[in-house]
Amino acid sequence: MQEGMQEEVLSWLEMLNQHPQLKTLAALLVLITVAALANWLVKHILVRGFYSLLKRVGGSQHNDFGVVKRLSNIVPALIISSSIGVVPDLPEALVTVTKNVAGGFIILTIALALGAVLEIINLLYMRRQSSHLKPIKGYIQIVKIIIYALAAILIVATLIDRSPLILLSGLGAMAAVLMLIFQDTLLSLVASVQISSGDMIRVGDWIEMPQLNADGDVIDIALHTVRIQNWDKTITTIPTKRFISDSFKNWRGMQESGGRRIKRSLFIDQHSIHFLTAEELEHIKGFNLLDGYFDDKINELNKWNEKHVKSNTGQTLDSRKLTNIGTFRAYIDKYIRNNPGIHQSGMTLMVRQLSPTSEGLPMEIYCFTNTTAWTEYEAIQSDIFDHLLAIAPEFNLRVYQAPSGSDMRALSQQQTTI
Repeated sequence: MQEGMQEEVLSWLEMLNQHPQLKTLAALLVLITVAALANWLVKHILVRGFYSLLKRVGGSQHNDFGVVKRLSNIVPALIISSSIGVVPDLPEALVTVTKNVAGGFIILTIALALGAVLEIINLLYMRRQSSHLKPIKGYIQIVKIIIYALAAILIVATLIDRSPLILLSGLGAMAAVLMLIFQDTLLSLVASVQISSGDMIRVGDWIEMPQLNADGDVIDIALHTVRIQNWDKTITTIPTKRFISDSFKNWRGMQESGGRRIKRSLFIDQHSIHFLTAEELEHIKGFNLLDGYFDDKINELNKWNEKHVKSNTGQTLDSRKLTNIGTFRAYIDKYIRNNPGIHQSGMTLMVRQLSPTSEGLPMEIYCFTNTTAWTEYEAIQSDIFDHLLAIAPEFNLRVYQAPSGSDMRALSQQQTTI
């Protein structure tokens, strides 16, 4: 039986020798079959086995960004490149082209695999708690550009069967063109380095850039762009270099301080400002927050009047007296200092009058809440001004408001009645 098989094989070989073209085709089919078989074995046995092992140790096959699959494509390319010369009667030019194409494919595969490895490095770095302080995504992208540029040079050199040094020497004459083409990349690289070294922005920072309609949290810092999710949930994409050339506001300092500023004014109708009468004084003394204030203030005024007012009674037109606006300012100060939502130490806290305007006398509250959360901050601020707007009439003060349509109708009816 073995002798019969040997005779059959010899007969096939003799027939192939008599038909060179058939022999070449058969050899090519064998080579392609071996390469395909090797590709199947690598991807369906080795790669799947690797992924199964990765799952058992708690990993995921998606964490390698296809590195193993890409590298597995090198095996059939290596087989074809190393064995194509063994195929008989193939033209030398075809053998050279096949080897060059296979070599270029191997270089491309390795470059893509290295790019995936860099993505893995970035992913592992982003898992660190402090990764948002110094993002490396921009630098990763620069390294990938360098790898792909070198891979492109090597692929072209391999395809034309020339030394890559020849191509590199030609790049010197193209430097000006490359600078023009990659000027945005170079500017973005410089901006990324300055942003990182100066700690200007981080992922998670609240950035306000009105000229570009950006007001929200930084969600991504890349080489060319910085993405900001605005408070209306839209996404604004800003070139990285704009953070060097344009001004912007970073609210990180406020968030790290633990307090957010309240700086808002009540506009008091100046016609309602007057000295307190005895009846008004007795009424206002009913506020618990002003306990002790009147004794100290009246004692201060009496001392000043005794020293500067030349009158036996101490009651002249230029003598100092309690006013409803001054007492209201003292009440606001006491109210703010006893509010549990306000920072009571380490941050500025004051109530002050600003320059009078055509809308009234601004009574400004300047303080900081003990939280930076937006909703809590607004609630504290609203509660304070709800109370002050409601209690101002107890001091016989009116909050200014421009005349409305109903005010004009009421005035017209009064004039008609008269």
